[in-house]
Amino acid sequence: MQSLYDVPAPAKLNLFLHITGRRPDGYHLLQSVFMLIDWCDTLHFSLRRDGVVSREDLGSALPDEDLIVRAARALQTATGCNLGAHIGVLKRIPTQAGMGGGSSDAASALLALNRLWRLGLDRPALSQIGLALGADVPFFLCGHNAWVEGIGEKITPLEKAYALPSAHFAVIKPEAGLDTKQIFSSPMLKRDSSNATIAGFAAEHYDFGRNDLQSVAQALCPEVKKAIEWLDLQGFSGRMTGSGSAVFARASHAIDFSSAPSAWEIKVCKNLMVHPLAGWI
Repeated sequence: MQSLYDVPAPAKLNLFLHITGRRPDGYHLLQSVFMLIDWCDTLHFSLRRDGVVSREDLGSALPDEDLIVRAARALQTATGCNLGAHIGVLKRIPTQAGMGGGSSDAASALLALNRLWRLGLDRPALSQIGLALGADVPFFLCGHNAWVEGIGEKITPLEKAYALPSAHFAVIKPEAGLDTKQIFSSPMLKRDSSNATIAGFAAEHYDFGRNDLQSVAQALCPEVKKAIEWLDLQGFSGRMTGSGSAVFARASHAIDFSSAPSAWEIKVCKNLMVHPLAGWI
């Protein structure tokens, strides 16, 4: 067993996102397809035997109590593990983008530390810990692109006949970010979309549905609309991912980005069929 790991934490795109209702406790019920892409953070783990969890930011600075540190401490608490770790974080996935970067980092941390500390927890046990950290964390632990329902806890991997076709996507993160709570609390948010089915989605894949959060997001952040309109001018059908400000479109041909604002962060990504750490449990 090695005492050092370098692991990726891939981002996701929501191919569609429908809000189908709201629970009495205020949580929104959704349906979505979460798709992994090859835009990744990289996390470096080395063993500490003193029980301390320390973090080093190798790129942009993170908050002191970010999801990576919280994931490590939650795993210690759940298992009674007295080992620690030093974690180096090279952050590449934009924040406030709706791409799940923080949740993906937390999931990769749980997977890596489960191995580093020789805990032997299975996927359901890690997912239970992950769900307490954030609704998207269990998706990144499941190992596959997935149909997601409920508040994000009902996950059906898209495999075999329902596996997503390989494709490339132009992803744009405008300079401005979005506050998830502000979107979900908006009275303008559509909360009554009809229930969809996996079979219905599979018949259309990348042309299915919409993002119910998009109209509210565009009102709060005009750059979202500007980025979608720019993609439309390039001949692509753009939409927002998740509750952040990033937008994307399937890239069926080469794109000339020279006319895009310089403040935008743009990357052409390929979807991943499985999570890079899918075999770690």
